[in-house]
Amino acid sequence: SLIDRSVSLPPQVVDHYENPRNVGSLDKTSKNVGTGLVGAPACGDVMKLQIQVDEKGKIVDARFKTFGCGSAIASSSLATEWVKGKTVEEALTIKNTDIAKELCLPPVKLHCSMLAEDAIKAALADYKLKQEPKKEEAEKK
Repeated sequence: SLIDRSVSLPPQVVDHYENPRNVGSLDKTSKNVGTGLVGAPACGDVMKLQIQVDEKGKIVDARFKTFGCGSAIASSSLATEWVKGKTVEEALTIKNTDIAKELCLPPVKLHCSMLAEDAIKAALADYKLKQEPKKEEAEKK
């Protein structure tokens, strides 16, 4: 395992780090896929989170790719689990404090949960933008 054992991480973080859920990518060109790419220059963490939404507005799939520490990977892994099955509006209510609490993140790692919340919001914003009719299409009608 690549975890630095000199830093004590909660077991939830270690579990998500060693067995990450929903790693990978969805088709970012698809109209029903929203992509959020966020980074934290202070620590160098970069998080890509994608959601796939069905015609009823429910998130049916989520994927992530994260370059960062174990807590960043765990935060994005948990975020993908939590958004699945929720509506776009419900997913907007996920807070970094909830992610941090679930993973028992120490104060020094709270920015990882904030990044995950930002990634969810960015993916939802991208999805919503894709749902708006394009100007050319609107003028044709």
